[in-house]
Amino acid sequence: MAATAPPPPSAVAPELGASVMQMMFGLAVVIAILFASLWLIRKLNAPRGAGAAMKVLGATAVGPRERVVLVEIGERVLVLGVAPGRVNALHEIKRSELALPTDTPGAPTPGGKAFAAWLKQASERRNES
Repeated sequence: MAATAPPPPSAVAPELGASVMQMMFGLAVVIAILFASLWLIRKLNAPRGAGAAMKVLGATAVGPRERVVLVEIGERVLVLGVAPGRVNALHEIKRSELALPTDTPGAPTPGGKAFAAWLKQASERRNES
């Protein structure tokens, strides 16, 4: 067998530069595919039609896996009971009858404690009548 001589050092540098450029190009393609996928996911998850008019005003947990949720749809506000695999309409309120902090300009949106306080007050009023 004939022994082959190693290539001269000047021939190694262009091969190294070419492989680094190939690696950078592959990385750029992978990153471009990632950004294109994220853009596509956002487009597919964007609300359309009736979903755009629906807004969750607040929610509070009433059990380990159960929640009561306020959902605004146009001029109506629905009080929904949400459990695993199940959603029940508990009550329906007109938007004008519901005094939420969002009715005042500059007020924070209801959530957490504000909704829990409203729910407690509403259930107490219901029990009194």
